[in-house]
Amino acid sequence: MGVYVPGRTATEGTDPVKKKLAAAVCGGAVLALTLTGCSDDSGAQTDAWAKKVCDDVQPQVKKIQEANTSINDASKEKNSSKEVKETDAAAFQKISGAYKSLADSVDKAGPPPVDDGETLHKDAVSELRGISTKYADLRKTVDGLDTKDQAKFAEGLQGVATKLDTLGKSGDKALSKLQSGDVGKAMANQKGCKRPGNNPNV
Repeated sequence: MGVYVPGRTATEGTDPVKKKLAAAVCGGAVLALTLTGCSDDSGAQTDAWAKKVCDDVQPQVKKIQEANTSINDASKEKNSSKEVKETDAAAFQKISGAYKSLADSVDKAGPPPVDDGETLHKDAVSELRGISTKYADLRKTVDGLDTKDQAKFAEGLQGVATKLDTLGKSGDKALSKLQSGDVGKAMANQKGCKRPGNNPNV
């Protein structure tokens, strides 16, 4: 339990946990508002609404991808516990900010011109803000980890990985509804809402 071994790197005891954290990042949180495929033409008003949202999506998706990559890279390298902590905290803060920006974009666009548009809009904005808050909470959790005690640090990272995995599996019901029907078709036609490349993390 936290016994110091001269010559051992600071993170050897946490390597399996770091890998679990990286796996949770890669297999978990679904990036909101990223779509694939083609669809039939939607109405002009719906297309205009989709463009407002999707023009703001791609930069935020890129930020989330970059943050996920930094966590994944930190799990592979022999970084100190302090470096891992700082990397993960910064990544979660970046993801939190990206989801907040996505929420602001959807909010600014207003309700889509479809049946139940106001409800779809309200629920999607609320869900995006909720995801942002959860990542901000993860950042606070990481900030509070004790890097001086390897056993406690590993236990703390384990808890973060578990929360991240749960967050990824929670499902984005409101966002799924927003991306269905005519609104989903219109968004699928917008360049900013199409899945960039073949990145498995998206």
